[in-house]
Amino acid sequence: MTRHARNCTVGAVYTYNEKKRGCAEFRYGTNAQRLGKDSVKSFDCCSLTLQPCRRPVITKDGYLFDKEAILQYIVTKKNEYSRRLKEYERLRKAEEDEVSVEANKKQEARMEKFVNGEKPAMTPAHRSDLQPSTSSAASSSASTSTSATSTPSSSSISNMTNGHEKKLPSFWLPSECPNAGVAKAQKPDATIYCPVSQQPLRVKDLIDVKFTLLRDGDTKKSLIAKEARYMCPITHDVLSNAVPCAVLRPTGDVVTMECVERLIRKDMIHPLTDRKLKEKDIIPLQRGGTGYATTNGNLQGKEKRPMLQV
Repeated sequence: MTRHARNCTVGAVYTYNEKKRGCAEFRYGTNAQRLGKDSVKSFDCCSLTLQPCRRPVITKDGYLFDKEAILQYIVTKKNEYSRRLKEYERLRKAEEDEVSVEANKKQEARMEKFVNGEKPAMTPAHRSDLQPSTSSAASSSASTSTSATSTPSSSSISNMTNGHEKKLPSFWLPSECPNAGVAKAQKPDATIYCPVSQQPLRVKDLIDVKFTLLRDGDTKKSLIAKEARYMCPITHDVLSNAVPCAVLRPTGDVVTMECVERLIRKDMIHPLTDRKLKEKDIIPLQRGGTGYATTNGNLQGKEKRPMLQV
């Protein structure tokens, strides 16, 4: 730690530079860093695998996925729903069994109460025969009453009475808490949601995407090694993260938004097939980031760490 100034009597004991140095050395405080171009995916990469798509498909919200990856995701979610549904049926059956057991107990208690109420009253002869036993019972009850005065009452609020001496609740274990019991049966949701937009996702809503390869004449480099791989089939503009794009639903062609605004929206006709288009047939493609604030809303990554208190 560096020394303070000789006349530093009004400043903080721990200066700003010392805080920054201490946070970097001992890993305290929030660490923020601006994201660059290499930290975000490209516009033609899958939103799940973050790799270039082999068979690209797009959702209604404009998120691009590899068909194999998104179908595997849907199958996984369906299997998870089946597992949760079986667990829900098991819990519901357990609740029904518990309700039936409680109903049977109440019915037996009502029957026992009815049977005890129908017993005949005792005759005087029977009372004379039972006098010695009643006297002994009275003496025994007196002895028990005297012993009860020396022992704690059974209605004590302590959790150590009534046979609970060896059963101590552990409040730090979920299974030993007083309110621990059978989980409530909640029916799972059968809807599959998009992993990015969290909107309902169905297989029939996936639209096949067709990228137009860039004709640059370079056959030595592979397609993945090229920085510029695709172009607009109408204007032949190079597609990148910095160029807003859209997908035409009938054919799946990827065109630039400039082409959409200047050519397609005038007559709402597909330039390649002369087919009439609707507004829902133009799906804006959710692109990746470029590192510029005009393209991305949030370019800062934060890592929250323990706070340094001085």
